[in-house]
Amino acid sequence: MQAPSLIWLDSEDEFPAVKHAWGADTPMPGLLAAGGTLDAEHLHAAYRQGIFPWFSPGQPNLWWSPDPRMVLQTGDFRLHPSLRKTLRRFLRTPGCEVRVDHDFRQVMQRCAQTPRAGQDGTWIVPSIIDAYCGLHAQGLAHSVETWVDGRLVGGLYCVALGHAVYGESMFAHATDASKLALAALVALCRHHGAPQIDCQQATPHLASLGAREQSRASFLAEATRQQQRPAMDWQWRPVYWDALSPGLIS
Repeated sequence: MQAPSLIWLDSEDEFPAVKHAWGADTPMPGLLAAGGTLDAEHLHAAYRQGIFPWFSPGQPNLWWSPDPRMVLQTGDFRLHPSLRKTLRRFLRTPGCEVRVDHDFRQVMQRCAQTPRAGQDGTWIVPSIIDAYCGLHAQGLAHSVETWVDGRLVGGLYCVALGHAVYGESMFAHATDASKLALAALVALCRHHGAPQIDCQQATPHLASLGAREQSRASFLAEATRQQQRPAMDWQWRPVYWDALSPGLIS
């Protein structure tokens, strides 16, 4: 399979339209461009257009916009009985708590360091961590964290522009710790009326939790609408659990 030509960006070039991303019949579907600058400003511009960075150590900055897109509609999140049981036990156990934006950089570092089945190494390289931490400092990237007895045992990080939420990566150092963080993110989004969470690429794990593929055009249309809304309140409040399942914390 022959690869099409790739758009190379200079440091201050604008991103090309997502219609130029490589298609399903290419070696790397969704690849849009290479090069350019990786910092908070350019990340912000990328996410506004449905573009995200993803590359391995030693590679140039690679920018992606896949079609179809894996998206979790917050109303479709599946709180399976086993996860509900784990969550109720977590909520009733002293020392167990959800925190938001308590230690964003550490969450990213844990996501980078945690081994994953079928993956050799990580795409969360130091330049990625620095750029997203810059975005976090601007209030545009957030972490949802699972803590037990003062230890960070799981979490995820995401980008949020208005009510448009773009999930990135998660980790777990305790059973279901990342799922609990995702459940908390869904609860926060439901409470504020955010309808979807971008999951980027399809995986069986995400599908089991309710995410499904949709066309890039459909995803971007909704994301653009949600970007126009005010920023959500990213302080965690236990009342948010009621948006996930009424009576969960009673």
